[in-house]
Amino acid sequence: MKKIQKILEKQNYIRIKLKNIATNHLELKATINDIKGRFILDTGASNSCVGVDLIEFFKLDAKESDTKAAGAGAIDMETQESVNNSLKIGNWKTKNCHLVLFNLSHVNTALLQHNADKVHGIIGSDILQQGKAFIDYNKNVLYLKKLKQKNNI
Repeated sequence: MKKIQKILEKQNYIRIKLKNIATNHLELKATINDIKGRFILDTGASNSCVGVDLIEFFKLDAKESDTKAAGAGAIDMETQESVNNSLKIGNWKTKNCHLVLFNLSHVNTALLQHNADKVHGIIGSDILQQGKAFIDYNKNVLYLKKLKQKNNI
């Protein structure tokens, strides 16, 4: 076991394998409300997001939002939001996951153009901050610190 892995695991960090895809994004598997999905890890995204077309798929309780989404070539997109969702990434979990819901077709079109698979959403810096994340780009590994008991599922 490598030194950094040993240190982080002693500090209650959970190791999560990432996959480098054709677009050079890092992809990971996550479970929202007990439904598995494929997500891009995006340190530049302020919020974690799911495609608005997947509200029923992930059993989300969605409501309208005043927030406009922007990024990756799209601006001023209408959004919805869903709060208090369960999120599990590897063995890391929270039941206090806030998601922004908007049309991710521009993201998936770009992925398909590079022969990469579509994604269900984006894991953003909100989750990375909540989990006190460390990313080992050399090994394609994400470390998230186990949350205190009150936030765990």
